[in-house]
Amino acid sequence: MQTNPIRQKIVILTGAGISAESGLDTFRDKGGVWQKQDPMRLSSIEGFEQDPQAVLDFYNARRKQLLDVEPNAAHKMLAELEQWHDVTIITQNVDDLHERAGSTHVIHLHGELTKVTSSRNRLDPNCIKEYPLDIPICLGDKADDGSQLRPFIVWFGEYVEGMDVAEELVKEADIFAVIGTSLQVYPAAGLTRYAHGSIPKFVVDPNLAIIPTGFTHIKDNATIGVEKLVEEILDLCL
Repeated sequence: MQTNPIRQKIVILTGAGISAESGLDTFRDKGGVWQKQDPMRLSSIEGFEQDPQAVLDFYNARRKQLLDVEPNAAHKMLAELEQWHDVTIITQNVDDLHERAGSTHVIHLHGELTKVTSSRNRLDPNCIKEYPLDIPICLGDKADDGSQLRPFIVWFGEYVEGMDVAEELVKEADIFAVIGTSLQVYPAAGLTRYAHGSIPKFVVDPNLAIIPTGFTHIKDNATIGVEKLVEEILDLCL
């Protein structure tokens, strides 16, 4: 990497495709989780109320899987980019691979597997706690308000905290990139509309059928595509 680019505000939206190369399952791709499982049964408040054990088993398995994977080259290159630019990662992913790679400004739109919260009030800051990945969340485990513990995950139909902040960050970006997301999940997919028309915009994904207007398409998987993306960014900023 070159060492003298002009420092820019870079905002990057990431999805399951960037973590797939670390071994984590995607959701909407061919063979993804939601082609095998009913999302409303396992990732909604209604599903949790009907069968809390099934929901906890599903997320405990995902939490345990997270122990066995590591950040890949794409995560690490984005973290390294902070040496030269002000980088914000807005992620739809609930893993902590960006943080483990070294990224210091990460906004999780859909929650975090490393945390638990109240099933009565998901956004109560007094109930949101870090929770060891190797300890399963069990029926009978209580949040600080006395309710059943649940994963700190945004389920279908729940409010996506952080969207207002994310929208403002995209509006203020000098460079905006999208990596490894189907751009089918709203409201996160709508962030592409907030990027200023005149700034450089990129999308990294090998399979995306419809590319947002004004975006340069890097048609590669995340590890190869992010390397190309970083080279493009550094060349732009010299």
